[in-house]
Amino acid sequence: MVAPGEHAPTDPAPVDHAPADPVRDGHGGADPVDWRRLHRVTPALNAWKSAAVIIAVVLWNSADQLSELPLSFAQKALGVVGLVVLGAAVGLVYGTIAWRRTQYAISRDRVLLHSGVLWRQQRHVRLDRLQAVDVTQPLLARLFGFASLKIESAGGAGSNLNLSYLTEDEAQRVRNEILARAAGVQPEQHGSGSAPAPARAGATAAPERPLLELTAGRLVASLLRSAGVLAAVLLLVGLVVGVVVTGTFRFVAGAIPAVIGAATYVWSRFSGEFAFRIGISADGIRLRHGLIESKARTVPPGRVQAISLSQSPLWRSKGWWRLRMNVAGYVGESQDSTTVLYPVATTQEVEQLLPLVLPDLGADRPLDVLHAAMNGTGEAEGFITSPARARLYDPFSWRRNGLKVTRTAVLLRTGVWWRSVAVVPHERTQSLVMTQGPLERRRDLAGVTLHSTPGPVQASAVHLDAGVARTLLLEQAERARQARRLAGPERWMRNDARAAEPATAAALRAGYAGALPATPDRGRFA
Repeated sequence: MVAPGEHAPTDPAPVDHAPADPVRDGHGGADPVDWRRLHRVTPALNAWKSAAVIIAVVLWNSADQLSELPLSFAQKALGVVGLVVLGAAVGLVYGTIAWRRTQYAISRDRVLLHSGVLWRQQRHVRLDRLQAVDVTQPLLARLFGFASLKIESAGGAGSNLNLSYLTEDEAQRVRNEILARAAGVQPEQHGSGSAPAPARAGATAAPERPLLELTAGRLVASLLRSAGVLAAVLLLVGLVVGVVVTGTFRFVAGAIPAVIGAATYVWSRFSGEFAFRIGISADGIRLRHGLIESKARTVPPGRVQAISLSQSPLWRSKGWWRLRMNVAGYVGESQDSTTVLYPVATTQEVEQLLPLVLPDLGADRPLDVLHAAMNGTGEAEGFITSPARARLYDPFSWRRNGLKVTRTAVLLRTGVWWRSVAVVPHERTQSLVMTQGPLERRRDLAGVTLHSTPGPVQASAVHLDAGVARTLLLEQAERARQARRLAGPERWMRNDARAAEPATAAALRAGYAGALPATPDRGRFA
């Protein structure tokens, strides 16, 4: 992968190309594209999956029958190895046929992928619906210098495209080209024809400004202070005490799944968030992380639908917060691996990171409003809290639960011990729901929920005054409608993009030209 601040290589590696074939653009005209194939090593990298399936079937489902065969251990082992080799060979043959039938291209407004052996698929992702572009390197591919490119679309997990596998350099070039085209930057034209320049010439990576990097020490300390690790430790201590007291391992077997589950959770957090780095560039927020499987994600500007800040009781003394986000293309994805904006951030780092998602908090004193959302109680900085009659249902948190509406977003806070803050920009509000149960009706209370795209961020205000909740529902629906009407175009690098934000548009254009401004205008609230 490209290190922060470096440019992607411009010397292209050999790429298999299919014959050029014009496709139809969104306006009915011809859009010539350069069809390309995945790397030739793709069938070999995928062949191990067939071998893994055979190992699982033979050893898991047929272990008893295998042990009863009148053969020596060496003969049984040789038979299993033969089946694995046969499965890998079948997978290699099928993968080669599939590779020959797979090709992809990038047009003016779409990414196209044609694949399939028995059932042909033609899948297109519109660039104006692009949510994120990920460069992923599983362990085997990483060892041999290959990468997988995942193109996230607003249609959800079923509409995403996977290009597996490309060389690292080629994956970076394709990623840069997709992001440039999605931003409205088209390749130079040659001659009098309408065909674009060969895509494999590559688009130069936008300069990146490294922002934050999570140290291994803080990651380990945060895991040791997490409820999951503490529960696993208590479970292990209980098992050891039980074995010592009873002198038998009989009851340990029942706890093995819980121990394995806890260990898997801790390991996935550690390996997935190891060396977590975040940077900013003209093409969006760049996230890199991973110990065994390396991931490089780029979230273009404006694609984050909502963001949450959460803090457990054991993190409070350190002032740590976990930042997660809702992104339309990550529907159905693992929330702990793909929707984390930053795993463990201090208060000062939160002040630095939140403006990447919401450049303008819409308040005259944005830092004071943010601190009131994170740590405040009562009506300081204009927060609307639950009335005193809600104390019966929320004896500890009724003054903490609340919301504030600014010019650009809604901030919702909740929790005394486990604190949580949700921020939803007005234009990202998909729907609103007002709920009122039978017990709430007795005290004239109601709750309001703001829906963005599905994800880990849940934005709800509970036990509000019913009249306040109704007013909020109606006014927020109108605010969301107006904000969507005034929202800028999706092609953020076009000359007419973000006309209402000339400084931001100039900074983005300068990034692709080869120079970021000395002080990004999206760096801090203050």
